[in-house]
Amino acid sequence: MRRSLRGALRCLGVKVCRRSALLVVLLWLASWLFLNGLVFVHRNMFSDFCTDDKSKEILQRVCAEYQQGVLTGDLCEDLCVAGRVEYKRCLYYENGKKVMAASWRGVPVVLKSKLENFSSYEALALLEYQDAAGGTGGEEELSPLDVVFYATLEIKNSLGLETGTNLTLPRLWGQKLKENERTYSRAELASLWALLQQEEYTFLRVLQDLTHHVAKILGSCGHFYAVEYLAAGHAWDQHIFSLEQLTLSPSPGPWSGQEKTITARDMVPRVALSFLEMVEHFENDFSHSLHLCDIKPENFAIRKDLTVVAIDVDMAFFEPKMRDILEQNCTSDNDCNFFDCVSKCDKTKSRCGPKRKNSNLQVICEKIFRPWFSPTLLGAKAGLPLQVELQRAVQECAEIDSGEDAKRTRAVRLQLQGLIAELILEDSGTQGEGQERETRRVHTALNF
Repeated sequence: MRRSLRGALRCLGVKVCRRSALLVVLLWLASWLFLNGLVFVHRNMFSDFCTDDKSKEILQRVCAEYQQGVLTGDLCEDLCVAGRVEYKRCLYYENGKKVMAASWRGVPVVLKSKLENFSSYEALALLEYQDAAGGTGGEEELSPLDVVFYATLEIKNSLGLETGTNLTLPRLWGQKLKENERTYSRAELASLWALLQQEEYTFLRVLQDLTHHVAKILGSCGHFYAVEYLAAGHAWDQHIFSLEQLTLSPSPGPWSGQEKTITARDMVPRVALSFLEMVEHFENDFSHSLHLCDIKPENFAIRKDLTVVAIDVDMAFFEPKMRDILEQNCTSDNDCNFFDCVSKCDKTKSRCGPKRKNSNLQVICEKIFRPWFSPTLLGAKAGLPLQVELQRAVQECAEIDSGEDAKRTRAVRLQLQGLIAELILEDSGTQGEGQERETRRVHTALNF
């Protein structure tokens, strides 16, 4: 009896020990997972936490590499030696991208880079080949045509374009390179290559010579580039932009060369006309249509002359790349929505169509014009015949399908332009809306 009891107690003790050991192991495992989860969250969330101290450290590293001859650019001397670039504040970090506000010779600018460190960008293969071959002499240096060739290939890869005779940038750079007729240092080539690996830089650099509706690149130092500072729109502002008491640039247009301050309500239709001009330009004036897939106030700004400017083009794609993005597997139309760019699902093939169903015009009418020209914002004028007709035109524009007759789409846009222009004339009594564009300093990478 006692032996049986002792055996039972021994067995029970073993089971308790095993359970205790199991609980300890499980507790240790849960603690390990919890701590690793905290580390993962910290690295992914707080590594992109925007601070002035970290931003200044990043710029100090850029200057250190400039002093070592690793990188260069037309901004470097002012940033690292002359002290003509004044750091202001950190704007945001997002998925490795660093964005800071600064002042360059008294002009507000935004400093950007897709990656924090210069060494994080892929090196130019030809430079690595030269190192392997041991070639450091003059005969081994890259010729201007070599630079054009490699830059063209990188642009093609970045934008998804075929490098035909209508691609302006390589021809432009090629002409300037031939005029310079000199070789380029390793720092110049490495800096150019780091810039070309950043889609936004490439986009803005290509388009700024072709349109005034994108932010201007003013200079660069290594992998960081300076863009003109423009106040972005805000979704919480009913006018989107901070239009109140905005001083307009002198121009021979509606204000006859005199600076004038007008109200936000008066300026809304003028900005709307610039939106329509931008839409037409992006649709028709390039070798391929340019699609904006993230249309929201924060991605646009206005200059003092009320020109609408696309300031964030990370989600902008030319037609060839747009078709590649849209043409995916699907089971319903919902699978074919890529932010603001949508297509239809061909259920017989279970593939999304490569052609975009909506358009830049339709999304802008839906997201921006409809709130602008709503009875709430128009106030007492909402019931006037012109305002009622404009509201109907905006509604029709917001519901139009880009797959419909192109003539009808164009007719809707022209109707909107006419009604908005008539609204401006009615409010101001001024004839014409022509504006002479300000001549700006155009930056070309490495001053080519």
